[in-house]
Amino acid sequence: MGYIKEPAGIDFVINGKPLTDTQKQTISEFIKAEKKRLAKVKTLNLNDKNIQVNTANG
Repeated sequence: MGYIKEPAGIDFVINGKPLTDTQKQTISEFIKAEKKRLAKVKTLNLNDKNIQVNTANG
């Protein structure tokens, strides 16, 4: 990642607050569900490609 020059009058300072345990758990569950969903989508896409390849060669 490159260096980002701050425009005049704007400071890129982030004062983040620590997450609560509930927020951490919610984010963790979302990430797990999203990974599972994306893996399923990738599998379906691969199956579609295999079907197209098999019908083209067959």
